[in-house]
Amino acid sequence: MKIVIPGGTGQVGAVLNRALSSAGHEVVVLTRRPTREGEVRWDGETRGPWTTVIDGSDIVINLAGRSVSCRYTPPNLRAMMDSRVHSTQVVGEAIARAARPPRVWLQMSTATIYAHRFDAPHDEATGVVGGSEPDVPDYWAYSVEIAKAWERAQEEADTPHTRKVALRSAMVMSPDRGGVFDILLRLARLGLGGPVAGGAQYVSWIHDRDLVRAVEFLVDRHDLTGPVNLAAPEPLPQRAFMRALRSAWGVPVGLPATKWMAELGAFALRSDTELLLKSRRVVPGRLLDEGFAFEYARWPEAADDLVRRVRQRRLDGARPGAGAPSLS
Repeated sequence: MKIVIPGGTGQVGAVLNRALSSAGHEVVVLTRRPTREGEVRWDGETRGPWTTVIDGSDIVINLAGRSVSCRYTPPNLRAMMDSRVHSTQVVGEAIARAARPPRVWLQMSTATIYAHRFDAPHDEATGVVGGSEPDVPDYWAYSVEIAKAWERAQEEADTPHTRKVALRSAMVMSPDRGGVFDILLRLARLGLGGPVAGGAQYVSWIHDRDLVRAVEFLVDRHDLTGPVNLAAPEPLPQRAFMRALRSAWGVPVGLPATKWMAELGAFALRSDTELLLKSRRVVPGRLLDEGFAFEYARWPEAADDLVRRVRQRRLDGARPGAGAPSLS
């Protein structure tokens, strides 16, 4: 199959590109700065020569959007909104104008769309969309507005011959350098992987191999449309999440952090505390209902596998004469 991945140069795109290419599919990545074979230039805002790769493709997986790994200043939040909405709109236009449109369009969304809560999990049927929770920062509501506008841009696209699925993804855990797991593991190894602000907030996550398998599952299921939660079925409190990660690496303790300490750490990392403090208790209702079986449903087993792969990559990279380290 021919698979087009707009915005496919980030962590999630790298995970999907590796897996889908290894499975024998032709993968084309749309990026602002193409540097290698299989990458095509686009600006994420306007139609151009890149639209020819959409015409005749089988699948489009749109991952485009400004990274959330930044300070949530008003300009950055606006850039997040504009980059997601505009890229989704222009992908929809390209599909609508294609003589041979793709049969399915998987559109990245986010589990951040759900409300900050501790009492009950969010699935697609009963989950509560956020934005009106009391006692949370105002910009958390704007993050929800970004997610809603992102999904609405896909919904409104006039693509009657292309099935549309919105991927409400939790944090994707892979051993890739610079990804979220890499950052969390680095904190744990430094002894900083303790509970943050008490650690009761839930962490939703998905193992990279289950992400790939879920995408393949959704491509094959011709009857599934609309929002689908991409998250492992057992989210857990942050303190338990980091305890399991420390155990996987063999770190006995992790220093706790207060809310103001988290603010300082996020500032130093040029990130924001919403990623640490918002309770994302998201479960994959539709995937489970449709018979999808997770290989890594529980975080301790997932963390063990990811740590093993990180160590193997380092071992391979340290061997005399070794080439580029494996990211598998």
